[in-house]
Order: sequence, then structure tokens, then C-alpha cells
Amino acid sequence: MIGLDYSSTGEWLRGTGPDSDVVISTRVRLARNVAGFNFTNRAEVADRRQIVGLAREHAASLGGRDDLLWIDVASLDSLESTLLVERHLISKQLARGDQPRAAVVSRDESVSIMVNEEDHFRIQVIRSGRQAADAWRQVSAFDDELGGRLPFAFHKRFGYLTACPTNVGTGMRLSVMLHLPALMLTKEIERVRRAAQDMQLAIRGFYGEGSEALGDIFQISNQTTLGKSEEQLLQEFDEGVMPQVVEYERRARQVLLERRASLLDDRVHRALGVLRSARLLKLDEALRLLSHLRLGVLLGRIEGVEPRTIDRLLVLVQPAHLQKTLGEVLHQAERTEARATLIREQLR
Repeated sequence: MIGLDYSSTGEWLRGTGPDSDVVISTRVRLARNVAGFNFTNRAEVADRRQIVGLAREHAASLGGRDDLLWIDVASLDSLESTLLVERHLISKQLARGDQPRAAVVSRDESVSIMVNEEDHFRIQVIRSGRQAADAWRQVSAFDDELGGRLPFAFHKRFGYLTACPTNVGTGMRLSVMLHLPALMLTKEIERVRRAAQDMQLAIRGFYGEGSEALGDIFQISNQTTLGKSEEQLLQEFDEGVMPQVVEYERRARQVLLERRASLLDDRVHRALGVLRSARLLKLDEALRLLSHLRLGVLLGRIEGVEPRTIDRLLVLVQPAHLQKTLGEVLHQAERTEARATLIREQLR
């Protein structure tokens, strides 16, 4: 309906790139507002509609790309908009809005521009694995091009002006999606939380702010953008923070292999057994078991299961994708049965 392949994992869970065993994906996002217009939360409907028009004219053709899809989010039904949320292409806030709003998404899902979310534009580039520098170069090029077409709200002292004060300055958010099952199993996840707090970083769940860490998947992002350049933020985050977190998880995995092999094997084989036989699975249980199975496959404790199969299931078991795959609307009880059936079929 929109031109995306919903049977694939998308860029955020493609399973390639540096350190992809721990760093699922890297995202760089810029918040920008058009000068002369109120921020989205204060703008009249006519102004929001005008911003959408400007986005369609200027943002839907960035970089000379012919694979950018224009999506009128306001016209989508709840299932379609939830599909985009589950693929990390738009936020829940944009999906649930009731005013003129849109998105520009590349067919490979590495680029997404949200229009009339908290800010007029949220420009994001996603890369599989740990590829912050590459993501920054591309999002910076889009920012320069769009800024050459539209006047962004900018203050000589404070930098880019945004609806939320924490984004004022560069308007830049660096975030990574991390799979940390060993730190959860060894109950050492607090080390990451403390490290994030010490470095003024936010640690969030599967869908970002206000969400839980389903499937042992966490998001870590910077909290401040004022007073530092984009290059400084990038260096501190990618060279200072990420190696430390990746090392924590890998050490925890090694501890499980060397000292707690029975616990490790019990969890990963139990996960495989349940996933291959269960008739009812709620989302949180399915993601937890798939997380343990992914760990077992990565550490060589499980054979005969491909990592890409697990990554694909992490997407397909989510409510909107499950219903899209089956081609029918399902109530919650029906989804628990359909989810278990889908997983059994994929893991045969």
C-alpha cells in the first residue's frame, strides 16, 4: 500500500555492519523548524498544512533520490501507521496525531523524515550496526540541502530553535539500538545504566521514550545538544560511549560461556523448545524468548537456526506486522495464537 516490503526486517534490523552482534542499528536525527511558523504544538491547522506542502515540495526530492516515498500519515488507518512505528520509521506521536502530518521514507528504510511531529521536520538516517559516522554524513547532506531550500529557525547564540529545549543547539540526537541479553541474564545491566547516567545519556526501551526494553533491546541516546558541535557529540558518543557498552555485553557473554554455561544452555535451549512448541505467545514473551535464541545462535550454542530468521521474527511477531502478514484484523487473544503458529512455522 505504501511501497515498502513489510516481510523484510528493514534497515534497523538487517543484521549487518560493525558490531552488529550487539549494536543492532545506529540512528542520527536532526530536529529542524521553518522560520516564520509557530512550532507544531502551537501552529494553526492552516500553518501545519502549509508545512506539509513545503515538505512535499522540497523534502520529497532530497539528494536527487528517486526512491523516496511520500506518505500522508494523516490518511493512514491505525494498522498502516502502526506498521511504520514498528519499523522505527515514524514515532508513536506522529502516528497518533490528528492534524496534517506526513513522512518521507526511502524504500530501503535507511532514511525517514517526519513532518509535523514535535518539530516541523525530524530528519533521520538509520544504519545497521555501529555506523554513526556514515549516518551523520548522510543526514548532514540532507540537512544542508533542505536548509538551502527553506529558512530554518536559527539563533546566533543558541543555534537551531526547537519545540523542546533539550534539542536546542545542534538539534541532533544520536541513538543506538542495543541487544544486551547477557547483561540481563547476569543481572549486570545496571552497569550500563550507571555509565549512561554518568555520561548524560538516556537509556530507553524498544520504542524509545516511555517504552520497555522488550526482547532485551535498549536504546541509548544523547540528552543535550547545546554547547557542543555535531562533530564533538559524534566523537564522544561513538568513540567514548559505544565501545564501553559493547565491551560490557561481550564480557558478560564470555562469563556465561566460561562460568555459567549450564545457565546459558538452559535458557537458549528452553527458548528454542518453547518457541517450537508453544500454541499461545504474548508479544513480550515471544520477544524475550527470541532474544535468548538470538544469543544462543550468536554464541554457537544453537545450530540449524539462521540469525536472519530470528531478526525477521522480531519484526513479524509485532501486532501490526502479524495482522498484515495474515491479511486480517485479529483481536489480542487471536494474535497470541497466530504469533505462536507463525514462529513454529518459521523455526521448523
